[in-house]
Amino acid sequence: MNTIFKAFSISTLVFLSILPIKAQKTQKLLVIYTEEAYLKTVKEDGDKALVLIKKYVPSIKLDIKYATSQNIFYQKLYPKAVAYVRLPVAKALAKVQEELKSKGLSLKIYDAYRPYSVTVQMFEMLPDTLYMGLPWTGSKHNKGIALDLTLVSLKTGKELKMPTPFDALVYASHPEFPLVSDEVKQNRELLKDVMKRHGFVVDPMEWWHFNYKSSTNFEILDLPFKTFE
Repeated sequence: MNTIFKAFSISTLVFLSILPIKAQKTQKLLVIYTEEAYLKTVKEDGDKALVLIKKYVPSIKLDIKYATSQNIFYQKLYPKAVAYVRLPVAKALAKVQEELKSKGLSLKIYDAYRPYSVTVQMFEMLPDTLYMGLPWTGSKHNKGIALDLTLVSLKTGKELKMPTPFDALVYASHPEFPLVSDEVKQNRELLKDVMKRHGFVVDPMEWWHFNYKSSTNFEILDLPFKTFE
């Protein structure tokens, strides 16, 4: 992360840390903490199964930032570099990837399902109410229906130019930010368009964050990745 992004993050942290925001506002939040409770929901609705993205989209690229220290927190938050989502999300991603392949492109996943406890940990380190998942509401990442991703060239393996790096907490990260080059705008709009065609909506604050649209009520989960192996 460059100096500008780093400085903004630090200043945001300092400012927001003085606000009366407490992670304890989670008392009434429904969170599934046990494998037994999770399996019960899957038995009632098979679409609630968390599945490995690579199983449904073998050609997809992974760069799971929170499985490394190369992220905004400068520490490893996941034990392994894996990406899980709910079953309908994985099927939708397969369709996205198929369309992108015809354009010589591929998706690269930065993050997918995130245990709720990690969302709490993130907020405690960086209590930013604009960009961070909120402990008292939970994140769509915790539900397995959110993805952080970008586009890469199949020919070169390199990421296409986008407005900012992943997890840059700046206004330029907004998906409608106008002050970008024609190339960047074209790449950003291509990503948004192809994801939208297959059931996703871009987050209003982050060009890389997409949520799957569904009428199903997916629960917030706080289960380790090994639960779904």
